[in-house]
Amino acid sequence: MTTTPIVALQKPKDISLDDIENELRNIWHSQDGGKSAPVATRASTFSMVVYEPEEFQQLLAALGFYRGPIDGIHGPDTKEAVRQSQITYGLRVTGRVGPRTLARLRKEYDQLSPEQQQISNPDFRGFSLNEAIAAYNPCRVITLCPTLGADQGIEAQVSAYCPVQKRSGSNLICCEYITLRGNKAAIERAGQLVASLMIGDLPKFVWWKATPNPEQAIFQRLSDECNCVIVDSCYFSDAESELVKMQELIEDNTFIADLNWHRLSPWQELTAAAFDPVERRESLMEVDQISIDYEKGNAAQALMFLGWFAGRLDWQPKSFVAEGGDYDLRKIYFSGPHGRQIEAELAAIPVADTGEVSGDLTGLRITSTNLEADCCTILCSETTGCMRMEAGGGAQACRTEQVTALSDQKADFLLGQQLQRWGQDVLYEESLAVVGQILRLRQAG
Repeated sequence: MTTTPIVALQKPKDISLDDIENELRNIWHSQDGGKSAPVATRASTFSMVVYEPEEFQQLLAALGFYRGPIDGIHGPDTKEAVRQSQITYGLRVTGRVGPRTLARLRKEYDQLSPEQQQISNPDFRGFSLNEAIAAYNPCRVITLCPTLGADQGIEAQVSAYCPVQKRSGSNLICCEYITLRGNKAAIERAGQLVASLMIGDLPKFVWWKATPNPEQAIFQRLSDECNCVIVDSCYFSDAESELVKMQELIEDNTFIADLNWHRLSPWQELTAAAFDPVERRESLMEVDQISIDYEKGNAAQALMFLGWFAGRLDWQPKSFVAEGGDYDLRKIYFSGPHGRQIEAELAAIPVADTGEVSGDLTGLRITSTNLEADCCTILCSETTGCMRMEAGGGAQACRTEQVTALSDQKADFLLGQQLQRWGQDVLYEESLAVVGQILRLRQAG
């Protein structure tokens, strides 16, 4: 992806809450004076609220493990800080913040004195122009940045930037940025203010970079106001519980878009292509075994793929068995058409480095106990190879394919695509409904 050159109409400027709209108007009025200067066009395509808590970077900073900026980028410095904290506190070293690590960081932070809780790291949330967003200017982006510490109200900053590559004739098409900072209680009180800053007649998005919480007041308000809530389940600390919340939100008529769902596209397309030949279509109905391997740490992709596949074949979830072990095996049993019994296995594969995306699929095996059926299919990622899936053996000849990941699976890139297709995704909702049925069986067990 090429870098978008940026023209800054105004660098971030501290202002009062009452002056936000006045300051934005001043920015645009200041562009009208020069005859030779490009005319800047203000937000006219959409409004988006970005909820960016980035709590664990702040906790790591206060505890002395992280010295970089609070920026929401889970890069090498952040991972190393997480690793060092896990070593210090005797936790399993993963480099990622799961529920146990987060709980321990919160506990250690609460034991600090008020002076020690102060964070000197620069806070870059809301300052940088996201290239994926810039490509679809003009827009208005409102970033909510919860901070740790005492309630001191809300601080506001405004700025405006224009991507040069979007120049049309003598015009610059620009994006307005409003950044609101305060502790969680202060942000919670800002629901009405944030809703009023979203431009009335334009599409409204919420990019919720945290676990969706239907009981949180600010989440309730924003989900009611927007056309679509965008999340990324690869960052969920407890994917199984949080996917159930997502399903409940959809049942309550909240439009949800999960960026992680789009990472499954290459796997779905190759699976469909494997059964496209006429001679294999009938054998698809003989499938009664499916094994899905994924990177240990987040089962969201594996569950969503299983929900998609089961939903397409009209499989009904019947039971959920957690076997555990090195691969944290989970088995889900389904009833298929004509009473056929189906077994699905999910295996969490330990990997040395999960990268920025946690829980990517690594392998897939689809087969049948009917040895006459021509349905054995193996898909595997280019990075891990097919050895584990091929080691499954069996008398059937298998069709084997390698899956090439999307050119850029990071959230920013997928967000840019999502902004173009913000309507209801029926296939995603149907697949997540099956996932919800599976996970409720787990909870019942």
